[in-house]
Amino acid sequence: GPRHPQSMKLTVNGTARDVRATQVEELVAELGLPLAAALVELNGTALLRSEWTSAALREGDELEIVRMVAGG
Repeated sequence: GPRHPQSMKLTVNGTARDVRATQVEELVAELGLPLAAALVELNGTALLRSEWTSAALREGDELEIVRMVAGG
């Protein structure tokens, strides 16, 4: 199969992190966030939930991940 580097350095919510995820959905899961209640921006662009599995992560990417709170 394809070789993946052991980890990449990404910036998540302003904090540098080493992650093993190769795409957004894996990253959200790796961070322990509920997939159904997260909002993700990749390099300033908001991603649709359907794009998470196709949005590949690259070294140095900057992400903002916001946990949405249900309620009104």
